[in-house]
Amino acid sequence: MPKQAAFLVDSHCHLDLLDLAPFDGVLDGVLQEAREHGVGHMLCVSVSLGAFPGMLRLVEPYPEVYVSVGVHPNHAGGEEPTVERLVELAQHPRVIAIGETGLDYYRSQGDLEWQRERFRRHIAAAKAAGKPIIVHSREARADSLQILREEGASEVGGVLHCFTEDWDTARQALDLGFYISFSGIVTFRNAEELREVAKRVPLDRLLVETDSPYLTPVPHRSKPNRPAYVCHVAKCIAELRGLAEEEVARATSENFSHLFRVDLS
Repeated sequence: MPKQAAFLVDSHCHLDLLDLAPFDGVLDGVLQEAREHGVGHMLCVSVSLGAFPGMLRLVEPYPEVYVSVGVHPNHAGGEEPTVERLVELAQHPRVIAIGETGLDYYRSQGDLEWQRERFRRHIAAAKAAGKPIIVHSREARADSLQILREEGASEVGGVLHCFTEDWDTARQALDLGFYISFSGIVTFRNAEELREVAKRVPLDRLLVETDSPYLTPVPHRSKPNRPAYVCHVAKCIAELRGLAEEEVARATSENFSHLFRVDLS
């Protein structure tokens, strides 16, 4: 019996932030385009609690779309997440992760203890809910890793999404049991160091994502990003590692299933 063709998973996207006008204002066209490019599932990632109900309503008709719940480290205003509130919202059957959370010292200025405290609360909620963490880290590698260690994040695991750091950072995250996810940045002309990291991450700990509508990969740099374009990220990684695209698709989909404890069959 022939093997079923491998499909891709976009492990991190923001469907509620896409411009749906070209698709008559609904997600049907976005998801059909994704299927035509071999993308079978996707994870729509939360950035604020205020937007979470609308995001959930948007994707609920589509069983191939999972969601997370959390507050982006740069998000200001609105409901501040508590451990109890995050755990409550995480009980919804479509919620498979906590986040995105983490630290961003590039966009935020001044005393950022509030950001570190918010990160710790998300980790506590992930442990209480028994769900992995989606980590955003920008210019904060040392503090991000330290907090993950101090708070016992390895108990639930998670992913460093849209990875842009060096091999040493990746190695330390892998040692904590985390996965590494690459976005369209890996296809950029000036991303030589990142491509070297993409060659070294073990295949069974690697994920691919779009972070759409942001970070559109080559060859669509002038367009808004969409889940369909995750195929270009996978293709780039396959070429870097000397693998068939189908092998990367199958491995990253299996990794997603294992990390987020979902059955993609």
